[in-house]
Amino acid sequence: MEPVAALERIAFLLERTQAPTYRVKAFRTAAAVIAALPEKEVRRRADAGSLTDMKGIGPKTAAVVAEAVRGEVPGYLAHLESEAGGPLTEGGLELRAALRGDCHMHSDWSDGGSPIEEMARAARELGHEWAVLTDHSPRLTIARGLSPERLREQLKVVAEVDDRLGDGFRLLTGIECDILADGSLDQDPQLLERLDVVVASVHSKLRMDAESMTRRMVSAVANPLVDVLGHCTGRIVGHRPESEFDAAMVFAACARFGTAVEINSRPERLDPPRRLLRQALDAGVLFSIDSDAHAPGQLDWQIHGCARAEECGVPAERIVTTWTARELLDWAGST
Repeated sequence: MEPVAALERIAFLLERTQAPTYRVKAFRTAAAVIAALPEKEVRRRADAGSLTDMKGIGPKTAAVVAEAVRGEVPGYLAHLESEAGGPLTEGGLELRAALRGDCHMHSDWSDGGSPIEEMARAARELGHEWAVLTDHSPRLTIARGLSPERLREQLKVVAEVDDRLGDGFRLLTGIECDILADGSLDQDPQLLERLDVVVASVHSKLRMDAESMTRRMVSAVANPLVDVLGHCTGRIVGHRPESEFDAAMVFAACARFGTAVEINSRPERLDPPRRLLRQALDAGVLFSIDSDAHAPGQLDWQIHGCARAEECGVPAERIVTTWTARELLDWAGST
């Protein structure tokens, strides 16, 4: 196989299994180095054993390149495929096949690990017709949230990437906007109006009392600028408990104002829990099955959300990520 393809597939599988960032970066860096070289030069260096003379190529990545150049499936890739290349969970396959996009992913403009175009290309390779870039808003400084100025700059980059990707796939503009303590949104409203999709999430003061949290969330989902309520309980499985709020009131507001409830597919979130997912279903809300990916391999995590949605009986027609880009944009009020 092609050396670059082998290196990128290894990085993808490592991301899929939440391997340490430094391990992933080694393979993505090596892929970029090899991609910049003529094929004959790669082969010459592989034959001469001089791949490691280049900055960004270490012994392990050099071995992968050399094996690929010889026409072999690299041993490390074969090992990863056997260990991590299979199904991530049981169930969800029918619903996963119905998905057309992903409303929640991050790039290296905030706390993601990969460039915008790399994320978009990975989404396309997974079979998506569209994906929404949703980097963080400014007050989440730990995640390098985007100031209004940086967001304006990003909108230009997204348009350029979308043009390069061509027909058959759309990269849509978006944000994961913090819901502030009073229920307001952490970004310039005029900028939010320009975005295709706004995901609103609580990231701070997660332990506020239930009455205050309910008011906070209802205020956000009632805002006409908000399209999706992200990871509604804020839990991290085994590490952080669910926020307390009146779920009936929040989901009723989502149904009334047409705000989708996210089914967050990150393995450490799986939010909302099944009991709340069923309650939201009974409330008549729309849903958005999202990866919340911070790296290309994590885009594959949507199967977790699909499995939970199928288990709870969520019909595909109520999931906005099964819709075409045109249907999504019409629903979100975008042009």
